[in-house]
Amino acid sequence: MVVITLQRDKCIGCNYCVEMAPNLFQMSKKDGKTVLLKATNAKGFHTLKSPDHTLVENGELAVKACPVKIISIKEV
Repeated sequence: MVVITLQRDKCIGCNYCVEMAPNLFQMSKKDGKTVLLKATNAKGFHTLKSPDHTLVENGELAVKACPVKIISIKEV
């Protein structure tokens, strides 16, 4: 299982995560912040749980590219 978490409230809208992992992220037209696709929101933490381990490679690129370090990814 792959777990990706985004602290969306702290997003600065730089778009790096979308460039690195467009299959996981897109920018919101409403507020200019990133959206973790197919995620659930719990108290500002948007979480995607998936059995698809192919998401890890692009997800890790997004984690490294994020200047405010609000994305995390782990395999459980």
